[in-house]
Amino acid sequence: MRSARRCTILRSERKSCVNGPVLWITGLPGSGKSTVADALKELLPDLVILRMDELRRFVTPRPTYSDGERDIVYRAMIYTAQTLSALGHRVIIDATGNRRKWRDLARDTTHRFAEVYISCPLALCVEREESRKETRGAPRDIFRRAGAGWPVPGLSAPYEEPLHPELIVRSDEMSPAAAAALIRDFIERRFND
Repeated sequence: MRSARRCTILRSERKSCVNGPVLWITGLPGSGKSTVADALKELLPDLVILRMDELRRFVTPRPTYSDGERDIVYRAMIYTAQTLSALGHRVIIDATGNRRKWRDLARDTTHRFAEVYISCPLALCVEREESRKETRGAPRDIFRRAGAGWPVPGLSAPYEEPLHPELIVRSDEMSPAAAAALIRDFIERRFND
């Protein structure tokens, strides 16, 4: 098994690390991002998964989901991913990232970055959200809340699809296990891990 930390002690006793890759798994709420991330972690146990909904609950315990608040939380997520990457960890950002500017910021400031777009029709995303039992920190009934004024990507807030993702996964056409295997193979080819 590969080590999660790729640091070695040199003769001078200084540590030298190879940055671990950072993959941002993006897509609409309900597209299957977290399910695919969990399946990927089963294949690559040393992965660190950073979940936006878990970070948001810690950073903003009473979230408003405003653009300003999202900007702060996404920047915190990117910084955390960069820090873990610099220590040699392989990192998955499990976050909608509805504005391209946040994903572009991660791309521009993070070594060994790739964007994985989990593509799924909105109607299927809504169906999945309504029937799922495990939310992984996400609020329940998110699409229903759009009608009450909540900024929900894909309905009452924009979701800017990636322009040039390194990998596109059609979660309506493949199982989470198949998607995870596809991403694992991509990581191993792209980053030689």
